[in-house]
Formats: sequence, structure tokens, C-alpha cells
Amino acid sequence: MADEALSAGAVARRLGVAVTTLRTWHQRYGLGPSQHVPGHHRRYTAADLARLETMRKLTAEGVTPAEAARWARQAPTPGPAGEVPPGAPAEVRPGGVRDGGGQAIPVGRAGPAARGLARAAMRLDSVAIGEAIARSLAADGVVTTWDELLRPVLVGIGERHAATAGLIEVEHLVSRCVSEAFATVPRAGTATGPARILLSCADEEQHTLPLEALAAALAEAGMAYRMLGARVPAAALVEAVNRTGPAAVVVWSHTRATADPAQLTVLLASPRRPLLVLAAGPGWWADSLPAGVVRPVDLAEAVSLALAVRDSLSRPTGD
Repeated sequence: MADEALSAGAVARRLGVAVTTLRTWHQRYGLGPSQHVPGHHRRYTAADLARLETMRKLTAEGVTPAEAARWARQAPTPGPAGEVPPGAPAEVRPGGVRDGGGQAIPVGRAGPAARGLARAAMRLDSVAIGEAIARSLAADGVVTTWDELLRPVLVGIGERHAATAGLIEVEHLVSRCVSEAFATVPRAGTATGPARILLSCADEEQHTLPLEALAAALAEAGMAYRMLGARVPAAALVEAVNRTGPAAVVVWSHTRATADPAQLTVLLASPRRPLLVLAAGPGWWADSLPAGVVRPVDLAEAVSLALAVRDSLSRPTGD
């Protein structure tokens, strides 16, 4: 596609993200279309697409959006789509984060709070871990706490485990502390409003923390939800949808092994098909999703889409 210029919709389809995500990356991080023909919408060039693919790949690997965008913008000659350009700092290359020496948890270029949390995790200091998370939630909210504090540490623990087969006790303790912290986020909307959204892991998927983060973020925004949790078979999910009639359903998959698109196809064919089906998590591949399923690129977008559905249902009809 050396000479091909693409619309925002075409780029979104190629990357497997929503057009609103492209708009956010443009407005917040300057990763917008560079080709401009007077009287026409701007178009994305091959170089633009390669930078955006770098952005998508790095964020999927756990790099914060701001840091991923910094590298995507500064890369002098972006490589082929899907490839992190040569020379990327070790902190932002997938699988190439500096180890910090010994058994330190790698957190890339995350800030001091994440480094402090990583040290507390290595000490198995549950009190310090809980206090760090609580401070961040109070000061910055759920989405920022997840993106800038928790995810770098959790990704680092996963990298260290993959390299050494260790830190299982650290991962279990940190996960428990994160779950407890999210449970303390005020559930402003669940006591009074109807549960508009249903949260579920895919069949055989056991990683629930990202789904718990979404639940806490929705609660913080005053939106009611139902959480089914881990390892929900497709038939059970459809039964829950038919019994509760949610406006939106989120199905989380952490790995390709649990991301069977057939689960989504069955859901879309249910008698009480929801208005919005979100396939969340790195397990899902955009080119395998059934038509009508949206793949949010991050926690913030998942929250935004869910709230948009709620708001659309609350508008008066007949205007």
C-alpha cells in the first residue's frame, strides 16, 4: 500500500479498533492522518498506519498509551505494520523490558508509584500494596490507576514468570490486593439503577482482574452492572442475557486459546440480543470477530462505549 491513502474507517478495520479510538489517539497524542487534499477529509498514509500499528501493539503489550504514542511519534521510519521499529527503547519493546537486576519486577517507564508498588509486591507486603492502590484510586480514579499503576506491575510480574517460572506467590498476592481494592470503589449506580451491562469472561478464561477493573470503573461512573466472572460457557452466558436483557455485554478473553468467536456468534443470535457486544482483551483478534461486535482498545474506551449505550437508552423518545 505504498501509495494508498486510507480513510479513518479503513484504518480502524485494519487495526481492529474503533474509529473513536483513532480520534482519541489523534487528539491526545498527535497520531492523526497526514495527507491533506483541500476540500476533502484528511487521509492516513502508509507511514501513519505503521505508527498506529506500533501504538496498538505496544498498548496491547501493557505499555501506557502516552509512552506508546511517544515512541510511535518519534520513530523516524516506522517498520511494517505490526512490527515495533528497530531501536525502540527496551522499556517499550514487547518482552524486552529491563529486568532491573535480580528478581526485580520490570515496569518499563512507569512512574515512581508503580516502582514502589513493584517493590512492595516483591516483599509480599500486602498492607503497602493496598495502601498504594487506595491512594491512587482516591487521587486519580480507576482508569488511571489501572493504566499507570497496576497494569505495568501486573505485566512485569507476567514477564518475570514467563522467564523464570517464578513469582506465582507474588502474582496471587497482588491479584488479591487489587480485587479487594476494586471492591471498595463506591457502587454509586448499582443500588438504584437497572443493570444495563453484563460482564463475563469467555469460556475457560480465568483472568478476571481486567474485568474487575471495568466493573469498578463503571461503578465509579454510576453505571449498574452484573458480573458473572470467570469461565462462563456460551450457553450460560446466553441464558443470563435472556433472563436479564442487558443493553451491553462484555466478554473478556486474555489469550487466544479462550477467544472462540463462536461464543460471540451464539450471543448475537440470542432472542434478547444486546444492543452492544464488546469483545475485550488481547485474546480476541479483530479479523476473527463476527459482524456487529466491537473490540475496545483499552479500559477507557470500554467504559466510554458502555456509558454511551446507557445514555442512548435514557434519552426521551419521540423527539
